[in-house]
Amino acid sequence: MAPSVDLYFADGCGRCALVATPACSVRKWQPALHALRALALGSGLTEELKWGVPCYTLGTKNVVLIHAFKDYCALNFFNGALLSDPNSLLVQQTPNVQAARQIRFTDAQEILRLESVLHTYIREAIAVEEAGLKVARKPTSDFPLPEELHDALAANAALKAAFHTLTPGRQRGYLLFFAAPKQAKTRAARIEKYTPHILSGKGLHD
Repeated sequence: MAPSVDLYFADGCGRCALVATPACSVRKWQPALHALRALALGSGLTEELKWGVPCYTLGTKNVVLIHAFKDYCALNFFNGALLSDPNSLLVQQTPNVQAARQIRFTDAQEILRLESVLHTYIREAIAVEEAGLKVARKPTSDFPLPEELHDALAANAALKAAFHTLTPGRQRGYLLFFAAPKQAKTRAARIEKYTPHILSGKGLHD
């Protein structure tokens, strides 16, 4: 058990203003999150804190995360798209998510009832990582470039060079994040806010 994960359970992920308050989603789902933590640790995985949330790894390979959201908490399998899913539990969070899949919960008792099934999913996820299997991802060029980002890159040679130096995964993350708002001014504001991150070679969540 990682001490940094203990802090997550005490205060939350720290990504919003609700951190360390009773309204934090981590506090809302604590019994269920503790059940998921026991499940992951019982599968022999190593516990770390990554991206502000508990991550369970096999050597250097990420296998599964625990996440808390407003309406549910979840196990998030990094390569869930490769799992057989015999119980039809896996959820694709958004149409743009390629590899990851979630199993969602709203009740700690639900996790206990499914304990043996969930262990099977985790064992299969471990086997996927041990085999080195990867999801065939769409190339970054298949993702649309928001007009506002196109204009920003055209106006700033340093930003353009920095963006194209990012790893494909970091580029895709920004493309999806910048394209998500319906209003142009919101898209432009996001690009302006994250320009220093891009210039520093950082991804959206680095």
